Amino acid sequence: MDEQVIIFDTTLRDGEQSPGISLDVLEKLEIAEQLARLNVDYIEAGFPVASQGDFEAVQAIARRVQGPTIAALSRTQLRDVDRCWSALRDAEQARIHIFISTSPSHLTHMLKMTNETVLEEVKASVAHARSFTDDVEFSPQDATRTPLDFLYQVLQVAVDNGAGTLNIPDTVGYGIPSEFGRMIEEVRRNVNGDYVISSHCHNDLGLATANSLAAVASGARQVECCINGIGERAGNAALEEIVMALRVRADLFKGLGTQIHTEELAKASRLVARLTGYPVQYNKSVVGRNAFAHESGIHQHGVLADRSTYEVIDATSVGQQGSQIILGKHSGRHAFTSTLKDMGFDLAGDALNAAFERFKEMADRKTEITAADLEAIVADELGVTVAERFELQALSVQATSGEPARAKVSIAIDGKPVTAESTGNGMVDAIGRALQDATGMMAQLTGFTVASVTGGVDALGDVVVTLRTEDAEVSGRGISTDIVEASAKAYLNALNRLLRASEKASNTETP
Repeated sequence: MDEQVIIFDTTLRDGEQSPGISLDVLEKLEIAEQLARLNVDYIEAGFPVASQGDFEAVQAIARRVQGPTIAALSRTQLRDVDRCWSALRDAEQARIHIFISTSPSHLTHMLKMTNETVLEEVKASVAHARSFTDDVEFSPQDATRTPLDFLYQVLQVAVDNGAGTLNIPDTVGYGIPSEFGRMIEEVRRNVNGDYVISSHCHNDLGLATANSLAAVASGARQVECCINGIGERAGNAALEEIVMALRVRADLFKGLGTQIHTEELAKASRLVARLTGYPVQYNKSVVGRNAFAHESGIHQHGVLADRSTYEVIDATSVGQQGSQIILGKHSGRHAFTSTLKDMGFDLAGDALNAAFERFKEMADRKTEITAADLEAIVADELGVTVAERFELQALSVQATSGEPARAKVSIAIDGKPVTAESTGNGMVDAIGRALQDATGMMAQLTGFTVASVTGGVDALGDVVVTLRTEDAEVSGRGISTDIVEASAKAYLNALNRLLRASEKASNTETP
């Protein structure tokens, strides 16, 4: 890597401006700590003058988060700059980021200012910020709709008064990659001085990442972006997309890279989604649930032969699970056979053909085929029944605020009734402990997901749990209109699978 592309993360400032997102100080700190582990260069922690809460969040991050430079946003008013510095002053490294609108639309309808007044404000505010810190960034808001001659004037005044970074914001997502790239080149040619060019792109036309990469190709060496691409309206350029595009297409971005610890990307994505309440779309690139999932038979065949046939990113390099084969109506025989082998079934000939035909018939009726469905198909074709050694008979759960949850389970083991009772940290934990006591099988709960199978007040809840022992990891599924009951069924289903895996291992051991 000859040159580094600086990653300026604005999840906590522009990202938090998404409708409905309001993070408290502790939540912002938690995200900032993860951004530090991700190794971003800058964390824009907030807009201190906007509210007391924002001021306190910026101040807390400046005092506690180590590694990245902490930045905060300020308008050109001198009191804003003072407030910004008051929040930042305890940081190891601090940047004041000053902005003012420059487009005719904004000046006429919002600010009621002339071009001359804007130039005066920029000069005074940047110089004032420079008296506090050597690291000052300037942004002409709505740059892509600003006449170029005035844009060059504003940027030149900012550089002449101490700005070391010139950020070119596509504030309303108006830019097109070829056009935005040329704008970056023109800024480099027409604004004199020693500075770094930055891009800040919004996604109103779905081009935020493309515009950001065009900016880098044209000489920008800082990109402003957000985890999961959250932000005003349609959002900002997605950090994970930019970082991985630069890595995967190193042939085009020769000598350019970032210092991001990419294995932390998925964790950062999940954290931001959880704390903001903004879920990540399933087909979101890099961090989405389906980013490395394959259902098409042709794709499954290729990935099973070699991951690179249909994946340009190694899932583990971004903290995601490796290639996932999802069985559905588009799946082929190769994936079907491979999945059965992974489950411990080795079918061939007529049995395999008949099982595959049954699978395709079922796949036309169901969105996704579960392991339990496959077991039933295989058991029928082989003339055997996959018997459940453990069967749920009754369940009772009590949960009171401030006290441990209590669960009592009654199960049948090979037809014989067994009862157990336990407490836990929540209802699912209490159920799991009681079931483990009843069955005598110990396992660690490593995954728990709930989905709605149907709609309405009587919706079926679909629960999947993942259990792990030293020897195996399995998933169990349970469906019920009662989520607690579905959880118990899923847990017991997984324990049955662990038991079968253990028995199979014992039967295959060499004496």
